Amino acid sequence: MARYTGPVCKLCRREGEKLFLKGTRCYSSKCPFERDRGYPPGDHGRFAQFRRRRASDYSRQLREKQKVRRIYGVLERQFRRYFREAERLPGMTGENILILLERRLDNVIYRLGFADSRAQARQLVQHGHFVVNGHRMYTPSYIVQAKDDIVVREGSRKNRFFKDRIELLDEGRVPGWLTLDIEGLRARVLGEPQREEIDARVDEHLIVEYYSR
Repeated sequence: MARYTGPVCKLCRREGEKLFLKGTRCYSSKCPFERDRGYPPGDHGRFAQFRRRRASDYSRQLREKQKVRRIYGVLERQFRRYFREAERLPGMTGENILILLERRLDNVIYRLGFADSRAQARQLVQHGHFVVNGHRMYTPSYIVQAKDDIVVREGSRKNRFFKDRIELLDEGRVPGWLTLDIEGLRARVLGEPQREEIDARVDEHLIVEYYSR
């Protein structure tokens, strides 16, 4: 399965803001974005601020699309498929694409607090640590549905990672479209997320404009 394997902190610097791709490290003083003061990557990144020009409409649309792709960890071809599916759904296309991305299983695992980042959640799913509706799931891109039950696999509960993770879980931090049973290491999908429940700081209308050129 194709995925980005390069340095993720470089992506934050390219977008000019923290995308929180490395979990708790992003909140510490070790964050390269803080150390490098948010300069763009590359040999001439430090001098880019002196030759910046007013961004064109295309540039703003492209950067917003790239930012969302990087936040959720999907490649261009996959992101384009999400956009086409969002166009077919009722409602606003921009909101639909964010809702589809939020419903990805790796994002749900991250939102529940089982992982510090979406990349870590993706790895946990690929290693088969979760059972969805009684079936062991290995596909991070699986789109959850209302009434789906997500459970940590019985054999994985003995893993030191999940034993320690119980102490970090917090039902109060789980979005309203999900429920979490900490003791049972079990979650349930109540429905689809609403736009106000998605904390990604993006302007989805620019993404629609990008693909509508």
